[in-house]
Amino acid sequence: MDYGIQHGSTLINNTKRKRLYAASSFFVKGLLKLNCGFLNSSLHVCKMELYNRRVKKIILMESEENVMNTEILFKPFKIGNLSLPNRIVMAPMTRNFSPQGVPGPEVAAYYRRRAENAVGLIITEGTAINHPAAVEHTGIPNFYGEGLKGWAKVVEEVHAAGGKIIPQLWHVGTARKIGADNQPNPEALPVGPSGISPAGEKVVEPLTEAEIADIIAAFAQAAADAKQVGFDGIELHGAHGYLIDQFFWDKTNKRTDQYGGDLVQRTRFAVEVIEACRRAVGPDFPIVLRFSQWKMYHYGEKLAQTPQELEQFLAPLVKAGVDIFHCSSRRFWEPEFEGSDLNLAAWTKKITGKPVITVGSVGLEKAFLSDLEKNNSLQTDQSSSVEARLEQLMGLVEREEFDLVAVGRALLVDPAFAVKLRDQQIKEIIPYNDELLKTLN
Repeated sequence: MDYGIQHGSTLINNTKRKRLYAASSFFVKGLLKLNCGFLNSSLHVCKMELYNRRVKKIILMESEENVMNTEILFKPFKIGNLSLPNRIVMAPMTRNFSPQGVPGPEVAAYYRRRAENAVGLIITEGTAINHPAAVEHTGIPNFYGEGLKGWAKVVEEVHAAGGKIIPQLWHVGTARKIGADNQPNPEALPVGPSGISPAGEKVVEPLTEAEIADIIAAFAQAAADAKQVGFDGIELHGAHGYLIDQFFWDKTNKRTDQYGGDLVQRTRFAVEVIEACRRAVGPDFPIVLRFSQWKMYHYGEKLAQTPQELEQFLAPLVKAGVDIFHCSSRRFWEPEFEGSDLNLAAWTKKITGKPVITVGSVGLEKAFLSDLEKNNSLQTDQSSSVEARLEQLMGLVEREEFDLVAVGRALLVDPAFAVKLRDQQIKEIIPYNDELLKTLN
């Protein structure tokens, strides 16, 4: 398909607001020039009453114009059997607060607080499928055995608060480091399509086809278990250089069999995972796929260099049964390809017609973004305030460039982020602070 270049302002046009302000200021200045020599005249009294009424109206109009309209984010959304009260999604964020892989009451309360505070959909932190090398820390929750029992309690709490929740099913692949501390199953070696780590090092032998089949079966079992314990859907973690993404990425997938080759051929593992999960859960249970162009510590990487390549990449995933694409980007306002203002989520929706979730620094302050840029050698536009970026976000949702908005760190530190956004209390949102990561607030 030939995709035309799309242009447009990256920030909301405030012309109407400026014109209103200019007109109102001119009117007020004119009225202030009333001849005070007519203090005792009824005509002057009438003029002053008119003045008072109009000034009050102007003040009200300016007040209304200066209030951010967040209504678009609080409209319902529905796909299949999943009905959401609004468009706010809690992004998946690893917390390491599940000792021996079992999420306890604190984890359940942590997610419930977000559900109580108007988050439309919660995506859990990454949770390990039943494979010995799935993750690399004992504090990461398991999605099997006792871990699954803990998740059942989490679902119960979130549903009791009126929320919706889906687990992020996860296998880290060769991102698991050999000999690292606090690993579950320390004897288990990492696995990957070609045994190459995201850093580019050969660490183990490539997965055999039989081993690949076992991992696919583990994903499918996790999907079936998610439905059984009452989750509202599943998300497959196919981003950031973890196992599914390692099959996508040509730097970690050097296979010459049916799981390797060009970009389309490298989707085969993901396709088989999605198809197996779909068979396990049926046609109406939502399957979300999270994917990214960038990789951990490789922020400039791109699976697809053009919209045409992105279309080739996405087509087999759509056919396999993805309902929603969760398009991970570092900054939601950054265009994905030259010649267009569309970000990754907007391009994905344009290409596939499927609902999409955008994500990337929503609600974060400039100071945090500056520190992140400094620490990770990133370059990003720091010129806009939180309010300006949020207003920009509303405009993009209004233009239907994406359907849902995932909020990460801002929601992690402030459970009431969505409520404060809805109620126009932007200044009351708690700013991000690394210290707040030490607890499940």
